[in-house]
Amino acid sequence: MTHKNNALRPLTEDPDHAIVLSDGTRLSARLWKPEDADADPVPLILEFLPYRKRDGTCARDALTHPYFAGRGYACARVDMRGNGDSEGLMEDEYSPQELSDAVEVIKWAAAQPWCNGNVGMMGISWGGFNSLQVAALAPEPLKAIITLCSTVDRFADDIHYKGGCLLNENLGWGGTMWSFSSRAPDPALRENWREMWLDRLENEPFLPSVWLRHQRRDEYWQHGSVCEDFSAIKAKVLAVGGWGDAYKNAVPQLVEALDGAKGIVGPWVHKYPHFAAPEPRIGFLQEALRWWDHWLKGVDTGVPDDPDYRAYLMDGVRPAAWYTERPGRWIAEDTGATTHLPVQTLHLGTDGTLSDAPQKMASDIASPAHCGAASGEYCAIWLGPEMPGDQRADDALSGTFTSAPLTADMDLVGAARLTLRLACDKPQGQIAVRLNHIHPDGAATRITYGVLNLTHRRSSRNPKAMTPGKAEEIALDLDHIAYRVPAGHRIRVSISTAYWPLLWPAPEAANITITQGSIALPQRPTQGSDEVAFLQPEAAEPWRTNEIRPENHIRRQEVDMVTGVHSLVIEDDFGKLRDADHGLITGSIARERWDIHPDDPLSARGECDWEDELERDGIKLRTRAHCTMRSDATTFYLSAKMEAWENGKLVYSREESETIARDFL
Repeated sequence: MTHKNNALRPLTEDPDHAIVLSDGTRLSARLWKPEDADADPVPLILEFLPYRKRDGTCARDALTHPYFAGRGYACARVDMRGNGDSEGLMEDEYSPQELSDAVEVIKWAAAQPWCNGNVGMMGISWGGFNSLQVAALAPEPLKAIITLCSTVDRFADDIHYKGGCLLNENLGWGGTMWSFSSRAPDPALRENWREMWLDRLENEPFLPSVWLRHQRRDEYWQHGSVCEDFSAIKAKVLAVGGWGDAYKNAVPQLVEALDGAKGIVGPWVHKYPHFAAPEPRIGFLQEALRWWDHWLKGVDTGVPDDPDYRAYLMDGVRPAAWYTERPGRWIAEDTGATTHLPVQTLHLGTDGTLSDAPQKMASDIASPAHCGAASGEYCAIWLGPEMPGDQRADDALSGTFTSAPLTADMDLVGAARLTLRLACDKPQGQIAVRLNHIHPDGAATRITYGVLNLTHRRSSRNPKAMTPGKAEEIALDLDHIAYRVPAGHRIRVSISTAYWPLLWPAPEAANITITQGSIALPQRPTQGSDEVAFLQPEAAEPWRTNEIRPENHIRRQEVDMVTGVHSLVIEDDFGKLRDADHGLITGSIARERWDIHPDDPLSARGECDWEDELERDGIKLRTRAHCTMRSDATTFYLSAKMEAWENGKLVYSREESETIARDFL
């Protein structure tokens, strides 16, 4: 098809462009490029994902890739092997095979007659991760990347572990990927679609058990963690993130680590900034075009002279599980990100105070297992009520240390560091630390947080049990933030020994005794107005669909008055749509349930369930991916079931069960 939009060059689009790898595997790409690219070659922008270009990422692809293509780029949105319309089987996230395939695609593209030999790579989340990892392999044609909502450390800062604690997202997102990668290709594009589908169903690994077998920061996690050797990255890096997202730390880390890297962090959740929430959105595509034009076309757009770090300083607001807008202002650091900013140290006191003077103290904390109900989703993504709510209920189950009312606005910019001297009465334990903004009426907004498995206090590669009753000094960094606490309001450090349902609990309820504590708060001199400005968002024409079933999102907390079990129930109906151009019908419903009894960490149980529909020309396919997890003091127990139906008939069923030893977890 040929597009004519507000672009400078008319486009062609190939919805199923074949890229045949050296091992014979055919990858499927959606390829946009100018009509005259053979006569006037252009750079390529690659996005390399498992999330199904035919029905999974269509909404954002439609807004983004034609915009670049019309301005003189070829854009390839490639389904990774084993996903969408591509052949082969997927082994794991960020596998050597995945990265090797991406390098091969880059070299293939650079050799095409329509390409000028220069390639850029971009992506959000998975695509942001593998953009960094492929850049660390330094294929010669790859000159620049744009990485969004990503990480430099796969163990410390992804959906699996945080502070050495097991994130429940390990099961939740693992169930999601099991569902995504078990879906069939579009039957209109593959004569052997059924054979490909059944092959995927039979061979798709249940990844939560793979990830749970690596409870330390071993070689498995070192692979793909670009912090192991930042110098390997030769491409120029623009890193983008959002304060409402799980991945808040990579942008400042990359800016500090890489020469020429630039960073932008807005108020957004896990979305591209030209259509993200909360607002204000920015003209991300224009900003990206400046990056691509400079590094892929040699046009002097001035990007090397941009401030190294541009961040949205959010005004402190009332707690809410969702925001459509965050008031604030854009700040800029010309050199570096935040490590050069001054730090104010406040000290914890026995009487629950937070003050300038060091204090002798003794504070015991033993939280019930359900503490953390106001944590929100680990990674807010579905634009529902997923953000941290009012922290007062969790604070009531925690140790709290609160400042006097501030005499002036406090601009917190960077990563706060908490240092404690504590003893634990058990060999294992965890702490969750929240930095909260306390409003005059007592409402509590979570500013940022951090967590720590106490057995990982010295090393996540070689954890070591606590000696019960023996005091030790520990330190942990909270996630980066840029947040203004107004004068007259207070700040609070809240510490709990549980954080459910964000973290899987330690095997025993623990009591910690804190005898000394302080928090170092990076602060930036208060400024009034915006220090930098962005253009308003632009985009190409949106994806055209016909709605069959509207989407709906539910978050519900329950307490069983008979058993005392506390539950979080999540139901995400993503609706059912028909693609208005090619007619494919798809729909998905995801359900999760997380149960725990306040008095028993071993009562924890997680359950995830995905149902997916795909319809085309009388073919009706449905898959259901179901998984659960529980544990005792020594072992995790996982179960999983995959089922698939064709025109109402069950054509495939597989069940798995795993027992995995707890390893200082």
